[in-house]
Amino acid sequence: MLSEKKWTAIQAGGDPQKKSLVYFLSRLIHKTSRAILQKTGRYNYFAELAVGRSSHFLMKEAKKHQADLYIAHNLGALPATVKTAKIYNKPCGFDAEDFHRQEVDDDTNSFHYNLVTYLEDKYLPTVNYLTGGSPLIAERYAQLYKRAVPHLLNVFPKTNLPDVQRDNDSPLKLFWFSQNLGPKRGLEMIIEAIGLSKAPAELHLLGNHTADYKQHLLQLAEGAGVAIDKLFFYPPVKADDIFGLASGFDIGLASETGFCLNNNIALSNKIFTYIQCGLAVAASNTPAQSGLIRQYPAVGKVYSNAKDLAQIITDYNADRDLLHRTKKEAYKIGQTELNWEHESQKFLNIIKNILAAKAIK
Repeated sequence: MLSEKKWTAIQAGGDPQKKSLVYFLSRLIHKTSRAILQKTGRYNYFAELAVGRSSHFLMKEAKKHQADLYIAHNLGALPATVKTAKIYNKPCGFDAEDFHRQEVDDDTNSFHYNLVTYLEDKYLPTVNYLTGGSPLIAERYAQLYKRAVPHLLNVFPKTNLPDVQRDNDSPLKLFWFSQNLGPKRGLEMIIEAIGLSKAPAELHLLGNHTADYKQHLLQLAEGAGVAIDKLFFYPPVKADDIFGLASGFDIGLASETGFCLNNNIALSNKIFTYIQCGLAVAASNTPAQSGLIRQYPAVGKVYSNAKDLAQIITDYNADRDLLHRTKKEAYKIGQTELNWEHESQKFLNIIKNILAAKAIK
């Protein structure tokens, strides 16, 4: 991102090659702060240092820059954002892409839960605006802090890809991507469903993966009656390259397992990527994904188990007209509604209102 950026970036916290001393200190501060909190169980200033490796240096750097508005996009940046805004008497905001206190698991006694809860309760009531990355995330934060919390979907700019092509003869190409392949991602159920469907289908998986996990999936495929040469593994690609790659597939798999509250109520960037690239969507029935498909039923279908997903695969394989219509409709909705050009207008309106309110004061 930094090599192709069109905006000014300032790195805080060092890096292992160019600023190794700062990087070492950032790790030391981070680990020491976490150890103190875990040992004492008392959440205080050390929480701000424990939430992110670069938090201390980010707070120092941010205070050097006067701006009209300060925005935090992750918890590690939240203390720096609020503190710097207070110094210059400027407004600030927070964009919550996840329901952070329960994005790891639902253990309310865990270190993560207590750390995040402390920071959110300390800082989120003071921000001038707060947004959620999905309707249900926004709803949760609105309930917690008794304030209006609009949602901003994690969508991308319009893709402007070639028209969706129709293919009646080739095997169905199923696509799934994330930063990492691993457990709790629903991949095992996908393989089981392909085996149950008996349809000629290929599974294309993109993301970092270990040799052991790849072997695990290949063994599952053999056991499910899926030929291992129908599984394809890709290393991660640049963010801008994902759209061209994704557009060559038929069905995008949004296989969230609902292993924690956040996983149930979040809308990942993958489901919007599929829609914007003109793929038919097969989405697991988390509350957030089910709600999105109810709102846009033409883009795909929801499944609850491997049998349901197998039926979806079978139906699209048998009815290529349906598959083609679904792909075209998904692409159309991605270009007209579920894109950043459309969603950004909500964000800009929030910013304009915040700055206007500050000017009146």
